[in-house]
Amino acid sequence: MHYIFKRTLIITAIVFVAVVVVANVAGSHHARQVRSEQAAVKVQHKHKAAHKKSVMRTPIDYNKPSETKPYPNLKKYPGFWIKVSTKHQRVYVLSKNNKRLYTMYCSSGKLGSKATESPVGTYHIQPERGDFFYSASEQEGAINYVSWHDHGVYMFHSVPVDQNRRVIKSEAKKLGKTSGSHGCVRLSFPDSYWIYKNVPEGTKVVITND
Repeated sequence: MHYIFKRTLIITAIVFVAVVVVANVAGSHHARQVRSEQAAVKVQHKHKAAHKKSVMRTPIDYNKPSETKPYPNLKKYPGFWIKVSTKHQRVYVLSKNNKRLYTMYCSSGKLGSKATESPVGTYHIQPERGDFFYSASEQEGAINYVSWHDHGVYMFHSVPVDQNRRVIKSEAKKLGKTSGSHGCVRLSFPDSYWIYKNVPEGTKVVITND
């Protein structure tokens, strides 16, 4: 009887140990499965984040549009307006309800002096526009200009070029990074061309320092 009881205890112990081992294995498998699922979720979040990344072109290229997406069809957005941030060196094309339609790299008037800063305020696109100008006194010009204040004094235009329409690279490299003009708002060649061809007279332009 004692022998049978002892044997039963041994078998019970073996079964218990087996159950514990199985439970640990199952638990370990479950933990690995949970970690695997969590990793999969993280990957999905990364993919989603990648899709939500900015469409701003990097590195900045003054020969290309600022964004990798197409320019907006302005006929779909009556009442659109333009905001210029001298702090961030960006031009925002906004809908009437302030939805951001397109963002452009820019280089505004050189900060630190009222003589060169782009004047803060609300303005409107004026009649003056053209495909090229050159200032002999400043020894630089630009392509695709559109006036927004003082009838040709303050304009949107391309990065600076010389009298032969060759890019002044030392100035062009400031695009999207720092201010540098005499008050105008410099843009990439495609961006300036788009404004020249698509933004009508009377469009509101707001220059801010935020």
